[in-house]
Amino acid sequence: MTALWPHYPADVGLVFPEAGRGRRRKYHLPDRVAVSAEQMLGDEKWRKVSWRRGTKGRLNCQFAAIRVHIADGHRHRMADGRVQAMPGDEEVWLIGERRASGERKYYASNLPADTSLKALAAAVKARWVCEQAHQQLKEELGLDHFEGRSWTGLHRHALMTMIAYAFLQSRRLKAAGREKKSPRTTPATNHASRQASHPQRLRQTSTTTLPSL
Repeated sequence: MTALWPHYPADVGLVFPEAGRGRRRKYHLPDRVAVSAEQMLGDEKWRKVSWRRGTKGRLNCQFAAIRVHIADGHRHRMADGRVQAMPGDEEVWLIGERRASGERKYYASNLPADTSLKALAAAVKARWVCEQAHQQLKEELGLDHFEGRSWTGLHRHALMTMIAYAFLQSRRLKAAGREKKSPRTTPATNHASRQASHPQRLRQTSTTTLPSL
């Protein structure tokens, strides 16, 4: 979503203005003016939110969110002569992201009204995981190699690639769990160092004679 996309506040209403002259209007008009996403979030409080842990630590960014109606309805001429889209029927979340580089991104979400800002940020950032999975499905497992023409064949091909992807992911996570448990070799090293510090014990061990055949 671009920063200039128009939005209406959540409490926007529809009125039926009386025409001073000419024919009577056929459609209702919003009682509020639609503004851009950047202006809609201009007065909101931006909070630093961390959504998950990455390879270099916690991933965090500044987010702000507000309930709005997107201006994606039919286009009508407003009372001041402007032609603008009507507010949509569904009330959604308008989410703004402010990155450390100064770049700003805007998203729309139909999650419930009582969703927390952290959950909204996690839902927005889950897109990266989906894109990575889709890329790996195509490059590693041949998701885009299907050349049939039937929906059933495409569905089965996609299902088999997703099953293979889930199996490989389970194997990867299992191997990662084993690697976390494997670095428990320090007790054996300490035991060896203790033996080296007692030469008498080592001498006794080395002088043990083997039984004659």
